[in-house]
Amino acid sequence: MIQNKTALITGATSGIGLEFTRKCAQEGYRLILVSSHGDRLQQEKEALLAWKPQIPVTVYEQDLSQVGAASQLYRRIVRDGYVVDLLINNAGFGLVGPAQTLDGKREEEMLQLLIHTPTELCKCCLADMYARGEGMILNVASTGAFQPGPYTASYFAAKSYLFEYSRAIRLEAKEQGVQVHVLCPGTTRTSFFRKTGKPTPIWAMPPRRVVEAAWHGMKRQQGVIVPGRMNQLLRLLPSGLKARCVAFLKR
Repeated sequence: MIQNKTALITGATSGIGLEFTRKCAQEGYRLILVSSHGDRLQQEKEALLAWKPQIPVTVYEQDLSQVGAASQLYRRIVRDGYVVDLLINNAGFGLVGPAQTLDGKREEEMLQLLIHTPTELCKCCLADMYARGEGMILNVASTGAFQPGPYTASYFAAKSYLFEYSRAIRLEAKEQGVQVHVLCPGTTRTSFFRKTGKPTPIWAMPPRRVVEAAWHGMKRQQGVIVPGRMNQLLRLLPSGLKARCVAFLKR
């Protein structure tokens, strides 16, 4: 019964993560929400409880871009008596610009958040899920995982790592009764572009559509979920051609 299941969602206070919290609440999951923005977490908790008062909501303020933060978070969750049935690794941000110009500290934080954090949380959750013989993980990558990304080089490379890592552990987890999925959305109408100082493209997909596609894909036990017919078709284009298009758009 989903009503007895708990979903852990990182990056839960905006964009795709926010829509996942609402979807999970709608489906009856108990919620563990994680963000580095404590005030937004409390606001989201209050809004969820007003909408679905029967759904337990627990929030953890944690900056997952810091070394060791993911393991620290999971220890807190276990210590507080929670069992994670669905992990949604969504937290992240991007940096745009020529590779040599990016702020080094900020880039390290981004790579920590996009690579090390989801890896750590997967490892923690998989160990417990294997012991129970059930569970589900959804890692949020990007269509950027399918080709190099000039002027977003480290961001695209990090998403490529998460994409391949997810596909690999999916094969391992299947033998243990655990499902692993990777979501690869294309351009999405979130705060990503505003934070990088770029306008949001008019073709950006609403985050709710991304989440609905993800949910449909998980129900069908798809390993790789690419929302939108256009994104699915673009995946078939040569990676070199797509990389040149990215360079043109990001320069």
